[in-house]
Amino acid sequence: MEICTIKTQPYTDQVCGTSGLRKKVSVFKQPNYLENFVQSIFNSLTGFEGQTLVIGGDGRYFNAQAIQSIIKIAIANQFGRLIIGQNGILSTPAASHLIVKRKAFGGIILSASHNPGGPNGDFGIKYDTAQGAPAPQNLTDIISEKSKTIDHYWSCNMPDIDLSKIGEQSFGTTIIEIVDSIDDYAQYMETIFDFDAIRSLFQNGFTMIYDAMNAVTGPYAKRIFEEMLGAPKNCVQNANPLPDFGGLHPEPNLTYAKELVDKMYAPDAPDFGAASDGDGDRYMILGNRFFVSPADSLAILTEYADKIPFYQGKMYGVARSMPTANAVDYVLKAKNLPVYATPTGWKFFSSLLETQKITLCGEESFGSGSFHLCEKDGIWAILFWLNIIALTGKSVQTLTEELWKKYGRVYNSTQSYEGLDSEQAKNMLDVLEQNLPSFIGKEINGFIVTETGIFEYTDPVTGEQAHRQGYYILLDNARIFMRLSGTGSSGATLRVYYMKRETNSTELTHDSLTYIEPLVEVFKQISNIYMFTGRAEPSVRT
Repeated sequence: MEICTIKTQPYTDQVCGTSGLRKKVSVFKQPNYLENFVQSIFNSLTGFEGQTLVIGGDGRYFNAQAIQSIIKIAIANQFGRLIIGQNGILSTPAASHLIVKRKAFGGIILSASHNPGGPNGDFGIKYDTAQGAPAPQNLTDIISEKSKTIDHYWSCNMPDIDLSKIGEQSFGTTIIEIVDSIDDYAQYMETIFDFDAIRSLFQNGFTMIYDAMNAVTGPYAKRIFEEMLGAPKNCVQNANPLPDFGGLHPEPNLTYAKELVDKMYAPDAPDFGAASDGDGDRYMILGNRFFVSPADSLAILTEYADKIPFYQGKMYGVARSMPTANAVDYVLKAKNLPVYATPTGWKFFSSLLETQKITLCGEESFGSGSFHLCEKDGIWAILFWLNIIALTGKSVQTLTEELWKKYGRVYNSTQSYEGLDSEQAKNMLDVLEQNLPSFIGKEINGFIVTETGIFEYTDPVTGEQAHRQGYYILLDNARIFMRLSGTGSSGATLRVYYMKRETNSTELTHDSLTYIEPLVEVFKQISNIYMFTGRAEPSVRT
């Protein structure tokens, strides 16, 4: 086995964030593009020689090929052990758990999360630290800088590895260990939740559908829900991870999970419906003809967390991303616990979790988690819901409506304008920023604007500051928040978040999208989005 030094040229577009590097597959397939970035990661680390690296991905197109390249570069860089999910598959939360359990130096996760897959789709790569957490900003900044000056990388002249065969193989001083992708994660979930209670729920006739969207969680869901918990056979649908996700857009929301939504709103709908995204760190919850918003889901997990033995006596507080509607705030106020509003991005939760300032956390895009992992975790959240239902005997709808009656309902919606021209979107927000102060005190479509501004954040643990994280408009008992999202691989995505709180008990069961429509008109008037972008309507409404 020969270690080779391969000369290369840098690619200036390899800007790494805490979500890693996401580009079109065609970009990653350029000569040395992936290899440059992997070597830039290793060039940014110290002390990893002889240590363990976890590798896996969501199975999307280019996943297996990329792993073969990473193996050869990692061996050449003198890692001592590579732990790889069978067939190259590891969900993001399962990889996080494996990193911590096996005391790995870190891990490389291959995923573009909820973005489309296939030859014309997206691909992504990110680095997780020894804590199983996404690389912090200071490290991703270093990786980005290294990628701009790289002129060579190291690799091994060796055959590809059979990723399907569980077991160990030695190559020089490096051991390659192929592991079952599901075992460790499934066993961990069994220590958190009352599997016996959930089994009894299914034994008593409870029905569910889980849509894996042809993404990474299908095998996890089959093992955990059907085999371990006794959920109805074949309740896990679209269960086989496919390189192109079977043409589906693996984002669990009302638009892209339409197949699941249609089944849950049919006359013969089951009791419970759920879905997860491409790499398994997001989720969606549905009851029989009933949708639960991300904000309400986080609030319900918080309301019942002390019923789960794993969390009893360990409720410290909760963090939510600023765009997430503030339903959980009222639960925490009643429990006399703190709430933290952070920018979007999992890294902003990490310091709060690690210092036990919070127990649970959640984002507006149905990413939730807790101190059990330093990544958000879709299967965990779904098990949490099933455990609550098993303990209370209440339906999804009843649990949610009881929350509204107790704390008031926060109507909310996320509406995304995808594929915008980046320059047009930036120009619109630049003009909006200049004009925001002039709207204070004005009445627009029946609402009085009380405050406007730019969201700034200082981490209460590290002191790290995050600037210009979005724009907010406060109105009568309502809010509009908007930001440009960085999760796409091309163009710009403007996400607009609407919320309006209602405490009148006779006004709690309206259709959410209809109820916030007057706020949508406020946004259109203030932003002039059609004038700047030519887009009158969003691509996705949730």
